[in-house]
Amino acid sequence: MKKLDSLNRLVRHDTWASIIGMLYLALIVNLLLVVACLPLVALLMTTDPVRSWPLLALAAPLAAPGLAAAFRAFREHHAGGLGPIRAFVTGLRETWRRALVIGAAVTVVVVVLLVDVRMLSATPAAVFTVPLLAVLVVLAAAMGLLSLVAIAEVPTARLRDVLRASVYLGLQRWYLTAVSLAALAAQAAVFATAPALGLGLTASAALYLAWTNSRFTLRPVLDLDEAVAA
Repeated sequence: MKKLDSLNRLVRHDTWASIIGMLYLALIVNLLLVVACLPLVALLMTTDPVRSWPLLALAAPLAAPGLAAAFRAFREHHAGGLGPIRAFVTGLRETWRRALVIGAAVTVVVVVLLVDVRMLSATPAAVFTVPLLAVLVVLAAAMGLLSLVAIAEVPTARLRDVLRASVYLGLQRWYLTAVSLAALAAQAAVFATAPALGLGLTASAALYLAWTNSRFTLRPVLDLDEAVAA
């Protein structure tokens, strides 16, 4: 009986420790994300996105290193490695160059496609071209998300391998990609209506779900990429 009571206390202790650890991870990641993505966050909170979209397009790539660092923090927490702050800083230091390249590439593609949508929306061909361009926007966003998760998991992987794997596996496991993008879209909606709630509470939850799905999507190549030198 005493052994059973001790086991129950140990289980309760481990459960509470896990919950507190997740809450600490979420709060730290949210705080560091705001700092890392401050230019974009400031523009979103102080300007009208419809009018300031050129500035938003310039600031968007600067947020990519922060996202990659957040994914690294999730990875370290899952593996029982570095604490959230050290993991975030380490991820930022190891991936910021590649994350900037990925963020800039995705931003350029999305901006060009959205400009095309605006230009073609009033033409007779809009019924065919606009849906196609919208799909390409979604694919670009999915590729960017998977690529950031990939470099957070394997910082030494070659960028071209990361992009190729992200496109192929993102399409092959489209259902997981769709869930990840839906979670991020929901987070964007929360931020638009309640910025404090979005930045302080829900951002890390949405990103953690996207990271989990993306990591599972990339599982077939993660072990291979670990052996690939930069």
